[in-house]
Amino acid sequence: MTTGRTLAKRIATLSVAAGMIGLLGGCATSGNPKDPIEGFNRAMFSFNEGLDTVVIKPVAKGYDAALPTPVKTGVSNFFGNIADVFIGVNNLLQGKVQEAASDGARFLVNTTVGILGVIDWASDMGLEKHDEDFGQTFGRWGVGDGAYVVVPFFGPRTARDTVGLVLDVKADPVANYSHVATRNTLLAVRVESDRAGMLPADKVIEEAALDKYSYIRDGYLQRRRNLIYDGNPPRESED
Repeated sequence: MTTGRTLAKRIATLSVAAGMIGLLGGCATSGNPKDPIEGFNRAMFSFNEGLDTVVIKPVAKGYDAALPTPVKTGVSNFFGNIADVFIGVNNLLQGKVQEAASDGARFLVNTTVGILGVIDWASDMGLEKHDEDFGQTFGRWGVGDGAYVVVPFFGPRTARDTVGLVLDVKADPVANYSHVATRNTLLAVRVESDRAGMLPADKVIEEAALDKYSYIRDGYLQRRRNLIYDGNPPRESED
């Protein structure tokens, strides 16, 4: 079985390999300066799409159809409550003390009154749910995006966010839970819960995108930029 530490090492190895391919494989480059290893990335994108089509999406559809909405919401809330701990850590590392305190309060309220986070009482109390990770923290510290990279299994990232992903995995209590069977079950449920939540977006993407790869790449880069600057990014030329 793959442990969280082994998984992190594999991600790091894949990101280094991607960078080497970008440097050595001139035929794999493109005219987009943000995507210098487009040939490699498109291959990984196709691999991830195939995996999603054959395994992940069908299971997510079954999960979505079989479970009532309150159960699906409770599962999503449970994993979101765990994430609040590390969202708070990243807010603190970014100097956003008030947001970090709010994240800590969310975790305390939902873990106790909300029964391990299954019920999101904190949002009803006005404690906002944030979205932070180590990649965003690096961005706030001034680390540049680097090349766009499609990571096997994990999908679109930048070079900076790929390094952040390694830390995210190493800090993830679910991925590092010692009991193998429980850990793998929780990871599988989280993947399918997240994928089921994205099912409504599938049709929109398919209808809007002439080139799905470029559509997702550009959307990802724009969204990450907005997240790093908390919705108020400067103009590209002024960065």
